[in-house]
Amino acid sequence: MILLLSLGLTFWLRAQDFPLWWIVPMVVGHFFLFCHVFRVWWRLELSWAVAFVMLVGIHLAAGYIGWLSPLIMQTPVTLFVVWLQMRSPWYHGILARRVNPRLNEHLDGAP
Repeated sequence: MILLLSLGLTFWLRAQDFPLWWIVPMVVGHFFLFCHVFRVWWRLELSWAVAFVMLVGIHLAAGYIGWLSPLIMQTPVTLFVVWLQMRSPWYHGILARRVNPRLNEHLDGAP
């Protein structure tokens, strides 16, 4: 439902010629990716969000309002966050059985 609402908001913002319409799908898409696919730890999500806000702020200060450059520059941050999460012993997202040999310990509640 949230994905549909954000899709509608994105189309509406675009129709209104709002120059920063791309922020909605980028943030919601990453939220979905982090929460439902890779199950990223909240501190890593927060770190990604801080990097995103700083990156968008830098672009806006430079007068750039397009979506491509922020997406290209944020992608390494996203990949790094996913990589860190997948390397952790508590990883339980997609492909967890393949990449986390300690998954059963985590699921059983071992410290």
